Amino acid sequence: MPDIRRILKLDPRDNVLVALTPLAANEPVTYADATYVPVADVPAKFKFVEQDMPLGAEIIMYGVVVGKVREPIPAGGVVTTRNLQNDSSAYSTTRMSHPWNAPDVSSWWQRSFLGYHRADGKVGTRNYWLVLPLVFCENRNVELLREAFEEELGYRRHNDYRRQVRNLIARRSNPRSETRVAEPESDAAPIFQNLDGVRFLFHEGGCGGTRQDARALCGLLAGYIQHPNVAGATVLSLGCQNAEISMLLEEIRKRDPQASKPVLILDQQALGLQSNMLGRAIDQTFSALEDANKAQRTPASLTELTIGLKCGGSDGFSGISANPALGHLSDLLAALGGKSILSEFPELCGVEQDLINRSVSQAAADRFAHLMTTYAARAKAVHSGFEMNPSPGNIRDGLITDAMKSAGAARKGGTSPVVDVLDFPEYVTTPGLSLLCTPGNDVECVTAQVGAGANLVLFTTGMGTPTGNPVAPVVKVATNTPMATRMSDIIDIDTGGILTGDSTVEKMAADILELAIDIASGRRKTKAELNGQNDFIPWKRGVSL
Repeated sequence: MPDIRRILKLDPRDNVLVALTPLAANEPVTYADATYVPVADVPAKFKFVEQDMPLGAEIIMYGVVVGKVREPIPAGGVVTTRNLQNDSSAYSTTRMSHPWNAPDVSSWWQRSFLGYHRADGKVGTRNYWLVLPLVFCENRNVELLREAFEEELGYRRHNDYRRQVRNLIARRSNPRSETRVAEPESDAAPIFQNLDGVRFLFHEGGCGGTRQDARALCGLLAGYIQHPNVAGATVLSLGCQNAEISMLLEEIRKRDPQASKPVLILDQQALGLQSNMLGRAIDQTFSALEDANKAQRTPASLTELTIGLKCGGSDGFSGISANPALGHLSDLLAALGGKSILSEFPELCGVEQDLINRSVSQAAADRFAHLMTTYAARAKAVHSGFEMNPSPGNIRDGLITDAMKSAGAARKGGTSPVVDVLDFPEYVTTPGLSLLCTPGNDVECVTAQVGAGANLVLFTTGMGTPTGNPVAPVVKVATNTPMATRMSDIIDIDTGGILTGDSTVEKMAADILELAIDIASGRRKTKAELNGQNDFIPWKRGVSL
């Protein structure tokens, strides 16, 4: 019987095959009427070569160059960091555009989600109020507000681990006692039933860096304030920092010329005593929360979805199961008129030409190439480079080079045209697939995608990562069933059936979209939301891979 589900060739041009299950040395396996004999044990997720590969030969996977042989590999040999070094195909800004065959979306046209319609025309999947500092000097005051509001408004999350510590303390006081500390009383219901919460952001910027850092931070914070999931914001300023109030207001108006959302700004140096500022912040914020609580969910077209496409803790199956499923979902959304965001520029190494060819304009192609080359140059300037992108975990799970990782990561972007190319922290406005320059770093990337307007993030993972966001739901999509089962407390949906043949990319994309509609409508919460995983790290435009 053919070993179709034991090995896989991803593209007819490839000269390697992927092991879907562990393969024993010298045990023949077949695929597409061809027989292959691994010369050594091949772990699942790793690749072996079809034929003898001499020194300097190119390894092709996903139809693109993913590395160059630096130690001859015999036919059936396993590709490792010892015998392969990073290499990728050259590219030019000359576009060779091809017609796009959009998927059939007839079954989705009439679908909708229940969202919060904002005055600027955007639609949110959640309803939050933000409290944030313009400069790190105000982090402590934001923390004081967090303690006051979360505790008293009923948004405090119960920490089960506190009970464990109390039991250990009790046992230490009386070692012979078997008495366990009583269960705490249930948390009170939130005061504001139509408000999903008050979110408190913390960061280490706003002063002491470059003026460009301050401008980028203000742009990011403005993106969060104007985010469709946010009803309004309370902003604390010290008064003398680089990230000035006027700069923030300017960035807000770039995203919403009418500045239609309530933004409460309090300046500590102008108000004097800390108690004056915090007392006023509490009074004004509480009044604003009462207004924000009046919002109601009403039906919205799927065109109002803006999806961030992200992968983290990737493995050798990411580019085979979960990422292609997100790519097909992105194509569905593009055909419907919604928006999706592909980021992680260090993980687009080697697939530049495909994205350039898909760009709808030469200006977009040129800007993408410029952002890629300048990003790579910054990395080289500090003796780093995109080739250093794969993490030790990536490598252990079969992603040997950055180009190999990138070729699989890029599949999240599907095949639809690239309608726009944005630099951090710009805001997405054009329906279809946009490229946004960000690092591959999980939290920096998700933080940037949400700041660009993503009201939902789809995040694939092969090894497991708990990443979440303060204002946008982050849906965790597992690449393989064993990990999804082992880490079920952080995984929302499993695409492992694609590997076993129990499902298809198209079927999983539809399942993920159905889940996304439920989450966007507030009928379900993501595991990251349930776990209180509210990660926020602004990118300072330094070299982060």
